[in-house]
Amino acid sequence: MIYEGYYGDSAVTVGVGEVSEEAQRLMRVTEQSLYKGIEQLREGKRLGDLASVIQKTVEDGGFSVVRAFVGHGIGKNLHEEPPVPNYGEPDRGLRLKEGMVLAIEPMVNAGGHEVEIKEDGWTAITRDGSLAAHFEHSVAVTKNGPYILSKL
Repeated sequence: MIYEGYYGDSAVTVGVGEVSEEAQRLMRVTEQSLYKGIEQLREGKRLGDLASVIQKTVEDGGFSVVRAFVGHGIGKNLHEEPPVPNYGEPDRGLRLKEGMVLAIEPMVNAGGHEVEIKEDGWTAITRDGSLAAHFEHSVAVTKNGPYILSKL
């Protein structure tokens, strides 16, 4: 979405039809990892703090974080600096500052973390054929903490 020259970005995974318990758990853990990551978006924290919390939440849930795709800065362009990984070490990486807007988007696989891009150049699938989930919000770093811009 573009509003007054600024981009917004979000994603949600929705189960359709009969949804297995594994798929429900995968979606639940992926969404939890998103919100735990968002909690880290405070001035003075680092991108690694966000990344490590997402990774820990996902792996503690028994799943894996896709490494081929990451979140990103967002503003007058859809994809801006910095890249925002969903895996990493705490207290590493860029220090967060008030006014930054980031698209936080964990992508999580039930199997291994590897993915492939189909011939259409757009469709991503898990290399091992396992289930995957993806949730995303555009979030501003404010003096009062994270502010989710894409929440309905």
